[in-house]
Amino acid sequence: MPAKDVYHEAVKNALIKDGWTIIADPYTIEYEGDNLYADLLAEKTLLADRQERRIVVEIKSFINPSPMNDFQNALGQ
Repeated sequence: MPAKDVYHEAVKNALIKDGWTIIADPYTIEYEGDNLYADLLAEKTLLADRQERRIVVEIKSFINPSPMNDFQNALGQ
């Protein structure tokens, strides 16, 4: 399981303040016998149409001296 990003808790708290419920932290996706990991699974009920929305959130920060290297690493994951 990958390590949490430096902004993990800040993003999680922002989602909660916006009315999202965190369903899984981290979220494991099983696909064809392999496990993939995302940072969060969140759910929000929209009152206007009474439907639930779910999102999978992957959190990445670009804090190293080379933003291009961070970008390449993020795309590779």
